Amino acid sequence: MRHYGRVVTVRYFAAARAAAGLAEEKSDAPTLGALVADLSAARGERLATVLRAASFLVDGLAWHDREATLPAGATVDVLPPFAGG
Repeated sequence: MRHYGRVVTVRYFAAARAAAGLAEEKSDAPTLGALVADLSAARGERLATVLRAASFLVDGLAWHDREATLPAGATVDVLPPFAGG
C-alpha cells in the first residue's frame, strides 16, 4: 500500500470480512477512493469485487464522496450488500 501519513481504522463485515481475510486493519489513505484502490491492490480481486458493491460508513455516517478527505483517526466500516428484507 502507498503511505500518505494519516491513519484510519478499516472494519470489515460479513462477505467483506471473508474476502479480506481479517476483521480490521489500519490504512493511511487520504480519501475513500484511495482506500478502495489500496485495499483492492493489497488484498486481491475477491475483496475488490466486494468493495465495488459495498457501502461505507465513516464514523457511523454514510460516506458517498470518494474524493472527500477522510478524517484522521476515523473508523471506516465496509458493508457489503446484505440479502433479505
